[in-house]
Amino acid sequence: MNTLKGKNIFLRALESDDIDYLFSLENNEKYWSISDAQVPFSRYLLTNYLENSNMDIYKVKQLRLVISNYENSTIGLIDLFDIDFKNKRAGVAIIINENKQSRGYAKEAVELLVKYSKTHLSLHQLYCNILEDNTRSIKLFKSVNFTEVGMKKDWIIFDGKFKNEVLLQLRCI
Repeated sequence: MNTLKGKNIFLRALESDDIDYLFSLENNEKYWSISDAQVPFSRYLLTNYLENSNMDIYKVKQLRLVISNYENSTIGLIDLFDIDFKNKRAGVAIIINENKQSRGYAKEAVELLVKYSKTHLSLHQLYCNILEDNTRSIKLFKSVNFTEVGMKKDWIIFDGKFKNEVLLQLRCI
């Protein structure tokens, strides 16, 4: 996969130059509630991850892409995870840098990933799990036709408090 091009952004594979960005993002505690992280990641571990990020998607069942604008500025990351080729489904996660939010980049990135999932991976459906209080993300996914299909009560604990998690799905028909 080279790049997936949109009007304002493109999605590209991770490169070794992304180590500093990945290190700062993965070690930012405010994102740990959405990533299930419990401890910081070492630069060594992330370098190893980057070196192996080109592995066959059918083996690792994951795809992480960098969201970039046409000035080659990194805007965020978008992932397909828990890819299940037998049942033709995958989870979707996205994170946009705080200073690049509310510009339509996330919507365009999700639209590009949905199109790629349909045309190149032949996936039947995508899903995402979003904390109930993350109304911006819920609104984002609903704006690209994901449907709320369930609520996981007291699903995530963060800062000593349980939070509900919304489950959304999109049939890639």
